[in-house]
Amino acid sequence: MASSPNSAGELLQLFRTGTVATRGELQRVTGLARSTLTARIDALLAAGYLTEDGRVADPRRGRPSTRLRVNDQASIVLVADLGATHGRLAVSTAAGEVINEMVIESSIDKGPSIVLETVTGELDGLLKQSGRPPESLRGVALGVPGPVDWHTGRIARSISMPGWDDYPVRDYLISHYSVPAVVDNDANLLGLGEQRRIYPNAHLVLFVKIGTGIGASMIIDGELLRGSDAAEGDIGHAKIVGVEEICSSCGERGCLAAAASGRAMVRDLRRLGHEPVTTRDVVDMVRRGNPDAVQIVTAAGRALGDVLSTAVSLLNPDVLVIGGDIAHAHERFVRGVRDTLLRRSQPLATAHLVIAPTVLGDRAGITGAAAMLADVIFGSAAVDATISGAAP
Repeated sequence: MASSPNSAGELLQLFRTGTVATRGELQRVTGLARSTLTARIDALLAAGYLTEDGRVADPRRGRPSTRLRVNDQASIVLVADLGATHGRLAVSTAAGEVINEMVIESSIDKGPSIVLETVTGELDGLLKQSGRPPESLRGVALGVPGPVDWHTGRIARSISMPGWDDYPVRDYLISHYSVPAVVDNDANLLGLGEQRRIYPNAHLVLFVKIGTGIGASMIIDGELLRGSDAAEGDIGHAKIVGVEEICSSCGERGCLAAAASGRAMVRDLRRLGHEPVTTRDVVDMVRRGNPDAVQIVTAAGRALGDVLSTAVSLLNPDVLVIGGDIAHAHERFVRGVRDTLLRRSQPLATAHLVIAPTVLGDRAGITGAAAMLADVIFGSAAVDATISGAAP
């Protein structure tokens, strides 16, 4: 259902973006007649999308004006960010405030039936523990370490998620919870969370996740850039000249992931006689000052910087964020990225570029998941459909 100009749903977006906070400001921005504006605001209040939030002075009118805000504290959402070996689950308000959360160990290669049963079971438990009434649940979101067809919520062909191809994850979640659901690649959720919470005014944010594998996302003016076939951000399989290692995911030689992923770092350290098992072990070794780990992590950062220099020259982002488990070794890893990136990119493309490790860390994914759900729940089309259906 298309929204009419200045529909109730479109008016709500002005409050969501902070463009307006009062009826008076809304009327000045939209030019709507007072009667029309009053009817639509009343509909938003009655449907629970807006709530009155105290009184503020309105110097233009010389009298107090009631402040309105989006009622995203009363609604809750269930969010989960799954990696290859572990995941973070949470109950959150639609505003992104975590009520309770947990970390689970769950290998994605166990397949959709086992993994999703585990995830929904744990989310059900978190929902009960949250103390929030079940009827306040408005949506559920899941991030996975593989490509997702955004339109259908199915897993696209994925070499990193064996057994998941074309699995209807979104339908599974909707069937279980009877609320709207979104499913996306984990790097998209991580990047969106970082942009919305930390860099809300940045025009273009490039987020790179370095975990067991490597993935990326691009956010332009607050919206994720999506490719034609759900393959956007798959830089882990970009080829690097001189790298002869076989990629453990795709079986080809020369992939960036074969040189700079957490899995590759574990491999290289084990060849030197060390015994790391996961990327977390690599980070611990760097923190302890192990010279082999420091050298390997720094070299991985340089390899990533080599690939990202092309992306920076092409996109000219405001911010480059490094996330994932290896970001916890950021002093060494980010230094390797920065040194190569600045050396191989034109000064104009990097003149104002911010290169930084993730601020949200392991919570970036669930933050992005909540933001994605808020866009669905409080989007203009969904709001107008709800209000239209409630009209007498």
